[in-house]
Amino acid sequence: MYQRILVALDGSDTSLRALDAAVGMAAALGAALEPLYVVAMPVLYYEVPMYDPTSIRDALLEEGAQVTAKAAELMKAKNVAGTPRVVETEGVDDVAQTIVRTAAADGADLLVLGTHGRRGFQRLMLGSVAERTVRLAACPVLLVPSREAGDEPA
Repeated sequence: MYQRILVALDGSDTSLRALDAAVGMAAALGAALEPLYVVAMPVLYYEVPMYDPTSIRDALLEEGAQVTAKAAELMKAKNVAGTPRVVETEGVDDVAQTIVRTAAADGADLLVLGTHGRRGFQRLMLGSVAERTVRLAACPVLLVPSREAGDEPA
């Protein structure tokens, strides 16, 4: 059914739930798994005079390395093939565009993402990478809810 699965990670508990689901699916299907951590540096950071955003970028790259290393350990324990990686947004692309672009370039036939389950004003103000990815994706997207969202009554 699915041969290449891309799972987006951000280091949150919700993305770890998505990783668990993706690893389980990949193991059951014999699919390759690509855990992906996206580093997004808003253009705003680069336009502030006398400010060097290098330290923020370096910290995000380090976090990405740690998150993908944990993903690699889990994949190895479950005997799932694939290569975790860290990518950076390009130009004015946002995280969702980068996820979709990477999935297309790698031939992923399923995307797995965690969703934080924000609603109302909080979602409006913070946006939703998961929602935007669903809108942009050309392949199926599996959304894994946060523990809090999954515990809410229907």
